[in-house]
Amino acid sequence: MFKKILIANRGEIACRVIKTARKMGISTVAVYSDADRNALHVQMADEAVHIGPAPANQSYIVIDRIMEAIRATGAEAVHPGYGFLSENSKFAEALAAEGVAFIGPPVRAIEAMGDKITSKKLAAEAGVSTVPGYMGLISDADEAVKISGEIGYPVMIKASAGGGGKGMRIAWTDEEAREGFQSSKNEAASSFGDDRIFIEKFVTQPRHIEIQVLADSHGNTLYLHERECSIQRRNQKVVEEAPSPFLDIATRKAMGEQACALAAAVGYTSAGTVEFIVDGERNFYFLEMNTRLQVEHPVTELITGIDLVEQMIRVAAGEKLPFAQGDIQLNGWAVESRLYAEDPYRNFLPSIGRLSRYRPPVEEASETHAVRNDTGVYEGGEISMYYDPMIAKLCTWAPTRKDAIKDMSVALDRFEVEGIGHNLPFLSAVMEHPKFVSGDITTAFIAEEWPEGFEGVTLPDASIRRVAAAAAAMNRVAEIRRSRVSGRMDNHERKVGGDWVVSLQNQSLAVKVVADPTGSTVTFEDGASMRVKGQWTPGMRLAEMIIDDLPLVLKVEEKTSGFRLRTRGADLRVYVRTPRQAELAELMPEKLPPDTSRLLLCPMPGLVVKINVEEGEEIQEGQALCTIEAMKMENILRAERRGVVSKINAEPGASLSVDQVIMEFE
Repeated sequence: MFKKILIANRGEIACRVIKTARKMGISTVAVYSDADRNALHVQMADEAVHIGPAPANQSYIVIDRIMEAIRATGAEAVHPGYGFLSENSKFAEALAAEGVAFIGPPVRAIEAMGDKITSKKLAAEAGVSTVPGYMGLISDADEAVKISGEIGYPVMIKASAGGGGKGMRIAWTDEEAREGFQSSKNEAASSFGDDRIFIEKFVTQPRHIEIQVLADSHGNTLYLHERECSIQRRNQKVVEEAPSPFLDIATRKAMGEQACALAAAVGYTSAGTVEFIVDGERNFYFLEMNTRLQVEHPVTELITGIDLVEQMIRVAAGEKLPFAQGDIQLNGWAVESRLYAEDPYRNFLPSIGRLSRYRPPVEEASETHAVRNDTGVYEGGEISMYYDPMIAKLCTWAPTRKDAIKDMSVALDRFEVEGIGHNLPFLSAVMEHPKFVSGDITTAFIAEEWPEGFEGVTLPDASIRRVAAAAAAMNRVAEIRRSRVSGRMDNHERKVGGDWVVSLQNQSLAVKVVADPTGSTVTFEDGASMRVKGQWTPGMRLAEMIIDDLPLVLKVEEKTSGFRLRTRGADLRVYVRTPRQAELAELMPEKLPPDTSRLLLCPMPGLVVKINVEEGEEIQEGQALCTIEAMKMENILRAERRGVVSKINAEPGASLSVDQVIMEFE
């Protein structure tokens, strides 16, 4: 077995590999760029080597820099994680030439399956059903438009070397095909150093289901069941689960056997993933094979009990898999939520900055449930604009899908993140959505359910009452504290009245709070009452309450006359006032936000890639105004209405902050 391995990656996946290596008694070497000097993976590893400036194309994907780190530390093997150099055959060749083991598949398999054009041709030759498309190289946008028309819209424009949603666009018209081709090409060149593009038919109403395969060099190729990855936004997976709520036993077996046959055909070893599109009739079509560890691998580990990173290391060391296909169990259900540094209220645009608060839920495991959080950040750390916006992968496991989802909802409520925009509210909204809960999902789920973007969660009346009862009881505790601090009376508790008006989500609820040694009873105006228990005290940022014997987890920020409370994706400004204060509050005028309708504001920190218009130019609704790049993704900003550009305040190459004015209109 290896004594020392180098992880040619960063963030949560580097930390993940280090954990398993440590368990196996293997020393680890981290590599880091200027931006990652204080990163968690650097702190966790036994050794760390600086490899260059912040941009990945000057550090993490520069093969020579990684090879220098290997030589300097004497690492015997390299785990590439995912992204960066994980599917780069030249990197695998360089390692082989140096006599260093690559913890991944052979070069031939990487070249055959890692290239999406080649892999589709090989899959077709092997008799695997594939989606119609054009697998040849496409030279320019005009050819892309011509091919798209021949295939028939809608089409998917994809980077041949792509992955993780990078370099992918869906086009429904010639104009979108032309624009999507250029954006995909630019993203592919920036993210992978390979700008080759191919086009295939976009299957409407599809489900994205993938098979995890694992193979050794002794002729054993197995599948570890499937993962459902249909909850996607901009072709980027957001929520995954294992197994799929859609597959039956026969389809699962057929997909698994095809995946193994394809892997065996190219001499595949190590862990890999064969992705399929599955239609409503459970017909499945080969999409691509990822010749690396997949981001969502934890849900497979949770339902099988197999540590995929450990098996990858053992296979690379020449060991035989210790189990056969019949030994692989499918135990319970696992759900993964990807926590991203993206602001859901700004159309999920990237957010950067310092994590002023980062408190994940406690990790635990038992026979009835498990909570796991794979992360690469810490409180006080920085989220950089140079890399993928993923902060963490929160996973829950339970014997049933219903319980795994319920546990995920509670875990998301317990996850405290402050200082940056993040998608925790959106993830909570997905967990509560009836379609997701029922398993009635496709890859169009997010686009269909939030067509105008995410604007927050509106809680149902029953939930509003539970939050109001909790807020009233918490306010009583806060009032007692204020009385004690002010010294208004020796018997301060008698100064706190029982009649209050709780205002939240456009509702005002009159309540009466009666406390006793074990909790409070909150009675509403209609006579209904709720029993509230909890250990919250002023200053605590998380309140774990029990309302009528059911749990309610609230993120708490104390405000004047009440709180800011967050739960189940809802962000609530809650006022708790005396009846007279509530009466006077009704008379206060509402403060209106400033008018920015004549300004184009930068929606995220990023770099200006292109300005599409000139001063004095008349523009039309939907017209592209400029392109901003952040976290390796290009974002085209469009005109909301007709107008005339009066002033342009930025130029290509400029680095902009959130809400910085890019241009002004007459």
